[in-house]
Amino acid sequence: MEKNFFERVYDVARLIPEGRVTSYGAIARYIGAAKSARMVGYAMNASSIDESVPAHRVVNRKGILTGKHHFEGINLMQQLLENEDVEVIDNQIQNFDTLFWDPNKEL
Repeated sequence: MEKNFFERVYDVARLIPEGRVTSYGAIARYIGAAKSARMVGYAMNASSIDESVPAHRVVNRKGILTGKHHFEGINLMQQLLENEDVEVIDNQIQNFDTLFWDPNKEL
């Protein structure tokens, strides 16, 4: 049986290495749905039921924690990233270009 969109997104998200981040758009491009970055965001929001999906490692194309309000608590997304030695200042990943993981190049 073919996997649905959310399952394909989760399969890619599970491959993001600890201490690295990617964007909604990068995942969308990788799964062949380049114009579906927003749908990837919806998938990340729905992933809270599956702890195997590291949704905290998926940010917008500028490295901003746009999905943070979907995590429990005020700063959980930031705390999870900082636990992986990712520096976050004012809801933005520092050294984003260095930490960016592009599945189109890495997989």
